[in-house]
Amino acid sequence: MDRTSKSKSHAGRGQYDAAYGNFQTKLYEQIRSEAFGGDIGQNSWHTADEQDSFLSWLALSPGKTLLDVACGAGGPGLRMAAKTGCSVVGIDVHEQAVSTARSLAAQRGLSPRAEFQVADAAERLPFSDAAFDAITCIDSINHLSDRRQVIAEWARLLKPGGRMLFTDPITVTGPLTNAEISIRSSAGSYLFVPLGYDERTIVQCGLHLLVSEDLTRNMAEVAERRKAARAARESALREIEGDQTYEGQQEFLEVAARIAKEGRLSRFVYLAEKLR
Repeated sequence: MDRTSKSKSHAGRGQYDAAYGNFQTKLYEQIRSEAFGGDIGQNSWHTADEQDSFLSWLALSPGKTLLDVACGAGGPGLRMAAKTGCSVVGIDVHEQAVSTARSLAAQRGLSPRAEFQVADAAERLPFSDAAFDAITCIDSINHLSDRRQVIAEWARLLKPGGRMLFTDPITVTGPLTNAEISIRSSAGSYLFVPLGYDERTIVQCGLHLLVSEDLTRNMAEVAERRKAARAARESALREIEGDQTYEGQQEFLEVAARIAKEGRLSRFVYLAEKLR
C-alpha cells in the first residue's frame, strides 16, 4: 500500500470511528438533525422523508423480515421496524456500529424484532436461501467491489416476490478530475460505476427492475447542510476527531456537494423484485 493509500485508509477509519464512537452524544445528534432535517440515526445521505417513500415500495408488514445491509448504527433499520411492524436483521462490518445498533434496539424496546451482527457484505452471508422478504442497502453498495456477486447473493436471500432496494451515490454522470475522485473516495474502498451499470447488473442477476430514480439533488443538499452543521461546531469536533479527520470530512462534504450540484457524480435508488 502506498503512502497515499495509507493516508486515505487512516482518514476513512477516523471518520467512521468518530461517527460511531460518538453516535449517541448530543453533539452528533444535533449535527444529524440539522443535516438531514431530522435524526433517524443515519450516516449517509438518507432522510426520513426519503425512507418513507422507500417503505411504500417495500410492502413490509408484521411477520415479514428485512435484511438491512451495511446497517451502520441501526437507526434507519429500527425506524423501518417500528413503522411497519416487520422484523429487521442488520449487518455491518464495523463492530462499534453493531454494538451501537444493539444498544439502540434495547433502548427502543425493539430487541425482540431487531437483530444486529458483524458480517462482511462482500462475502457470502450466513443466511439460508429465501430467508428475507426485503433487502435494503443505503449508500453502501459502492464500498463493495464485486457488484454482480453482491446482488446475486441478495437474490439468493430473497423470497420469491421479495424486493431489493439500494442506493448508489457515486454513479458517474459527467467528467471528474483525479483530485475530485480521490477526495470523494477518501473514506475507504469505493467502486465508481457509469450510468446504466446498476440496471444491467440487476437484470443479469435474475431480478426484475421496478424503479430507477435520480436522488442527486437530495445528496447535494444534505452534504451542504452537514458541512455547515459541522462548521458551526468546529472547536468541539476538532477536539473529538482531531484536525486531520475534521478537515478531511469537511473537504469531502464540500466536494460531494459541488460535483452533485453540477450533475457530475449522481445518486440513484433502484428497486427490484425476485420473480415468483
